[in-house]
Amino acid sequence: MNLFILCVIAAAIYFLLIFPTQWLKVERVRHGCGLGIRVLQISDLHVEKLRIAPERLTRLIQKEAPDYIVLTGDFTQKSRYLSKVQQYAEAIAEPGIPVVAVLGNHDHRLHPAALHELIRILESTGIGVLRNQSTVVDHFQMVGIDDFSSRKSMVDQAFEHVDPNRPVLVLAHDPNLIPHIQRRYTYLMAGHFHGKQFNVPYLFRFINKGKLAAAGIYKGMHEGTHGPFYISKGIGQAGMNARFLIRSEVTLHEL
Repeated sequence: MNLFILCVIAAAIYFLLIFPTQWLKVERVRHGCGLGIRVLQISDLHVEKLRIAPERLTRLIQKEAPDYIVLTGDFTQKSRYLSKVQQYAEAIAEPGIPVVAVLGNHDHRLHPAALHELIRILESTGIGVLRNQSTVVDHFQMVGIDDFSSRKSMVDQAFEHVDPNRPVLVLAHDPNLIPHIQRRYTYLMAGHFHGKQFNVPYLFRFINKGKLAAAGIYKGMHEGTHGPFYISKGIGQAGMNARFLIRSEVTLHEL
């Protein structure tokens, strides 16, 4: 095999599998919830494999100037990358916009002490972490539900102090939680599926990611029984550090 053919193969591999992890897309979603806010969602950082630099996120946040930022889980599953999580947390918090986070299944693979340290790192930069909790934010309420696939979700506890007469914005990591929420909400944001990461037809019929993914509900906007929900394609990668026909995404929700 000559050098030219090797170069062509290498270029094809880069543009098909690696470039989509660097070619960050700002997905813009408009949904008439009447909240009058702009929320930037960053999901599935997986910092050990993330190819988007922290400084790039800072610049993006400054340019888009959202009212709030939400982080929908999966920071890292390895304690040796906690220092890198801190770099990203500081970069995201730097513009001074309120940030709220929930945890994902990869975070719960950390040793309990390392998970505690992850939460400490996030909170030390001013990022609020909601673990089956709610909080009042200006004229609406934000509910953070812990990871479903890790069996950490406690929906009733999360909604315990929620006023049903006020708007409710829900944060979760794994969308498979959604059929188990028997409460009305104004809008829900999740991640977890990476938009398949490899956009191969019928992939989730062979890889078990739960009932929603098997039914073709693994990215974008959907209408649920108790409210609308959006599934982000995420910014980082799990498993193989590549994407195929799916770009890394952060999402700007106009609500």
